[in-house]
Amino acid sequence: MTEIAISAFVTLFVIIDPIGLTPIFVALTPGLSRTERTKIAVRAVVIAFVILCLFAFLGEALLNAVGIGMPAFRISGGALLFLIAVEMLFERRTARREKQADEPEPSRDPSVFPLALPLLGGPGAMATIVLLMGELEGDFASQMVVLGVMATVLLIALILFMMSGVLERLLGAVGINLITRILGVLLAALSVQFILDGLTAYGIAGS
Repeated sequence: MTEIAISAFVTLFVIIDPIGLTPIFVALTPGLSRTERTKIAVRAVVIAFVILCLFAFLGEALLNAVGIGMPAFRISGGALLFLIAVEMLFERRTARREKQADEPEPSRDPSVFPLALPLLGGPGAMATIVLLMGELEGDFASQMVVLGVMATVLLIALILFMMSGVLERLLGAVGINLITRILGVLLAALSVQFILDGLTAYGIAGS
């Protein structure tokens, strides 16, 4: 159970990347008071949690409805995560997120877009939660551990958002870039493992 929790935490933490999102949160909430920033952060995290829970429980059923098996989804999901890892290693992910954050929105409140979607609960996080829950199909206790880990990562994001000003000054651009690259290396290895698991299920690769 501990191994499952650690693996899920590392994967979700790398994908959601609360540290990398913190400076973007600051940029999305200029001139707002601490109370206003807290309300936006809480709303964004709650919405992202609901979205990811829906994918956790209904994602595999949706895949089955369109005729996609879990092995195929593991391979495609692993490929998607590998691309995200490459973006992290070469600083493309931050640029893409900042572009998404700069897109015009109908209101001043950025909690739904772009914070909840696509930054906190984006395609990478959706694919990851479906993969993790699918690998533990039939093991309800372990699946609850994964959901608990997901909630923990989002809670960390909430705390960092609430401390965003202090954290940005403490780490600086160099610190954030360094952490992002380290997480990118870990994500690359995890994505390859997902692909190997999918190939193993097809009998193409050994376990």
